[in-house]
Amino acid sequence: MKNIVVILSFICYIASISSSAQQLASPPNIILILSDDQDIELHGMHPLQQTMQLFNMFGSQFTHAFTTSPICCPSRASLLSGQYAHNHKTFNNSLNGGCNGQHWREKFEPRALPVLLQQHNYQTFYAGKYLNQYKGAEVPPGWQEFHGLHGNSRYYNYTLRENAQNVSYTDTYLTDLLTERAANFIRNAIQKKPVKQPFFAMIAPPAAHEPFTPAPRHAGSFADVYALRTPSFNVPHKDKHWLVGSSKHLSNAAVSTIDTYFQKRWETLLSVDEMMTTLVAVLNETQSLTNTYIIYTSDNGYHLGQFAQPFDKRQPYETDIKVPLLVMGPDVPKNQLIHIPVSLLDLAPTILEWAGISVPDYMDGRSFKEELVAANKNLTLQTTMHERTLLIEYWGEGNDETFNPLCPWQRKDHLSQCSPVAECHCQDAWNNTYACVRDFRYNLDRIYCEFQDTEHFVEVYDLSEDPYQLTNIVNDILPIEQATYSILLDKLRKCAGKKCSE
Repeated sequence: MKNIVVILSFICYIASISSSAQQLASPPNIILILSDDQDIELHGMHPLQQTMQLFNMFGSQFTHAFTTSPICCPSRASLLSGQYAHNHKTFNNSLNGGCNGQHWREKFEPRALPVLLQQHNYQTFYAGKYLNQYKGAEVPPGWQEFHGLHGNSRYYNYTLRENAQNVSYTDTYLTDLLTERAANFIRNAIQKKPVKQPFFAMIAPPAAHEPFTPAPRHAGSFADVYALRTPSFNVPHKDKHWLVGSSKHLSNAAVSTIDTYFQKRWETLLSVDEMMTTLVAVLNETQSLTNTYIIYTSDNGYHLGQFAQPFDKRQPYETDIKVPLLVMGPDVPKNQLIHIPVSLLDLAPTILEWAGISVPDYMDGRSFKEELVAANKNLTLQTTMHERTLLIEYWGEGNDETFNPLCPWQRKDHLSQCSPVAECHCQDAWNNTYACVRDFRYNLDRIYCEFQDTEHFVEVYDLSEDPYQLTNIVNDILPIEQATYSILLDKLRKCAGKKCSE
């Protein structure tokens, strides 16, 4: 593991270089690290102490960063395309739900972020989990070097599509392998002769996704830690939509399982912390740190016991939709909290602007490049980013095939994510479908959600007064407010391109 003191000394030296010298180094390199199911609300960044120290001293942390869909495949498709799920048509993690389906492969992959970067002379690299239904038949377009995981996250016994071939591994810890591959790519990319090209590297480790397997060196590191007992922990709330509102108190055994998962999730992230310090050290060794942007984020959050739900994502609550987002690089302010609301849609436009590439009109997200530049110069930028609404959308999974005979439900119920270890509390269903407006206009901090179930249920929370979303205030807001939100939500669910951020 790289010593953080040594790395900080490197950066302290580099930070002393004038900003004008940084601006001469163009175009920049870009590294994006995308973790899996890493929450921010339940202190999911705590295990990454060295990463946090780096970004606290030399980068910025966004306090209001969100996924646009709290599940892996749609979220990753949105990040790569810069588009909402209702536009790229990846609705859930199933092949039938569009995950790595024909429509995605034919219509959206060919114009996704790596393709645009490669067309503008960028070397491109991918390592780790791609899309849940990716099976390694071929390398997706735009990636010059590709080490993509077959299927969903795992830590051992996996197969990677390694450029022209598929290679299986049994005993090699995946996060460590990804770190090694990324470090080698960076060294080779920097030393490429005779023409040096900028690079874009995206690394997607399995942490903190199930099966929550830490590297042996980290096993037991958080054995004395318990899952965060938020005010909603193991407390059923009847004012929620039916899937959550039907929750019952979890047994002591279920709570013990939640504690174990919480510990192991943190332990899996320790190897990601080592990944970050290793890559920063390589950037320093190759004298490329001053001209490299580094982004750290996750595809979605995760809940552990909130509202007596055992463990999963897929819900429209802050635990599930809020994600970590840290950025460092040229013109990024140091040791700052950035409070503008952003979503994973905004990463592709921002990366393109950093690279000096025009943002296509079909992208729904918007770049926050200028906001970072203004913050770095202590300027007040006249921007509508602060007065923003974000769309959160999800389409429930549940059909005959998701039936679990070990739980006391029927196949025709079309429930999903049911297991005895979760006391057969199903975490998803065919009609767990909703759309929400995350509203930051007029100094508000609200979320308004409409569910497409038999009740047409509505949930509204004022997070400035109720940060744990304990009280649904739908009956307290004025009818005109609800009608206005409903109209806005309908508009957002149909928006495309710049219309999504007007």
